Amino acid sequence: MNLERRQLGLVDFKLANDNAGTFSGYGAIFGNVDSYGDMIEPGAFKESLRTWQAKGKWPKMLLQHGGMGFGAEDMMPVGKWTSMSEDSKGLKVEGQLFALNTERGQYIYEGLKSGELDSLSIGYQTEDAYDAVKDGVTTRHLTKIKLWEVSIVTF
Repeated sequence: MNLERRQLGLVDFKLANDNAGTFSGYGAIFGNVDSYGDMIEPGAFKESLRTWQAKGKWPKMLLQHGGMGFGAEDMMPVGKWTSMSEDSKGLKVEGQLFALNTERGQYIYEGLKSGELDSLSIGYQTEDAYDAVKDGVTTRHLTKIKLWEVSIVTF
């Protein structure tokens, strides 16, 4: 399995004032070309979201895509996505952090509140795409994505 990752700042990021670690933002935005020359098209997540919803859960919320994968803690989810949907802008996500009464949970929460943890990144597999050339530049248009996880990331 070739897992790809794409990073995006927390567009329309909202941290709830409930001290419960809830927040929302966008995991991906449609129509912009990223640093890899890819553009996610509207509808690309539709089938994957439907599959996850049928399972009664959403893709995992990790920190830094699970780090380097050297230990079980690296792949431990740091929260739970409570809602995911496509709208006209992109992949809208809402979630809640786990274990706010622990040092790790509080550290992540404070990172979000301070704006130092200010990006989301998706981990996915491309299931369908096409290339288009404009002005000598090739852009890969992602039309179907299998979403595995949405991470809170530093960069």
